[in-house]
Parts: sequence; C-alpha cells; structure tokens
Amino acid sequence: MGTKTRWRALLGGVATAALLLGTVSALASSTGKSGPEATATLSDASGNPVGTVSFFTGANGKVEVRVKVSGLVPGFHGMHVHTIGTCTAPDFTSAGGHFNPSSASHPGHAADGPVLLVNADGNGWARFRTDRYAIEDLFDSDGSAVIVHANPDNYANIPTDRYDPDPDATTLATGDAGSRIGCGVVESIG
Repeated sequence: MGTKTRWRALLGGVATAALLLGTVSALASSTGKSGPEATATLSDASGNPVGTVSFFTGANGKVEVRVKVSGLVPGFHGMHVHTIGTCTAPDFTSAGGHFNPSSASHPGHAADGPVLLVNADGNGWARFRTDRYAIEDLFDSDGSAVIVHANPDNYANIPTDRYDPDPDATTLATGDAGSRIGCGVVESIG
C-alpha cells in the first residue's frame, strides 16, 4: 500500500469516526438529557441493592424507562410504579397501589409496563417508552416508588367469555403479580 493510499484510508477512517460521533451526539440530543432525570435504586426485603430504574424524557415527550436488576429469582416479574415514595421492608406495602390517576382497571393503569424477564443467572434488563405519565407526575406530595413483584403480571388477561371465574378484584387491581420482592423510591436527579 502506497503512502497516498494509507493517508486516504486514514483520513477516510477519521471522517467516518467523526460522522459516527456526530450521529451518536444527535441521537443523544434527540432523546432529551444525556443522563436520567429520575432514578430508583431497588432493594430487596433484606435491604440489599438488587437494581436500578432510570427515567428519561425523550424529544417526543415519552418517558423512557431503563431497568437493570441482579440477584433476583429467574423468570418473569411484574414491575410497576406505585403511588407512595416509601419502601418499608419486608413487604413494601408502604408504597401503596399502582400509580393510576385515571382510576382505570388493570392493565389500564398509568404505571403498568411490560414484565421484567430475569435470566437464569439472576440478571435482567428492560427498556421501554411510555406516554402514560410524565416524570413530573411521579413527584406529587408523597412521591412514588418502583416495585418488582414475585410473579409475572397477567394484565387481567382473563377473557370473561372463556374462563370461570371471571377476573376478580385482585386480578383487576394487580394482575396477580404476587408479593413485592423489590422496591425503590423514585428520586429526582438535578
């Protein structure tokens, strides 16, 4: 390879890197702030940290939620924002019910999101966007918390014409997600 060819390859690589950096920068600015606007550090009933939940506001106004957990039982787990920013172990009932300002039945709660899959090694990740609430909505007078449940959320998906009994009050309120195994108070960043 001649000197001119090497210089062209080097300059082409520099130009490509600059283009990629510009694209990454543009993507970062299109999703809002470069860091989270709110976070919740999840702890188990013994007070051990088991994960984090970060909240970002994108340019489209939707809230992006990013979840990372470790040390949990493998399988699917319901995960919701709850109405009170208090996490008193061991059962975390201090966090109240699902964040549900419109008094909808499950799965219409503003706090309802996708279930969290924890892999065989106890680690799990989730990332989703929602337009059911704004980050500011999570900071009312008593705050809010994120709860991870022991079971998957069935989203009250029990067709009334196919199964007996029909969805009961617990299913409509919680999706039968079971006990609360992790809790984190949502806190503002900055």
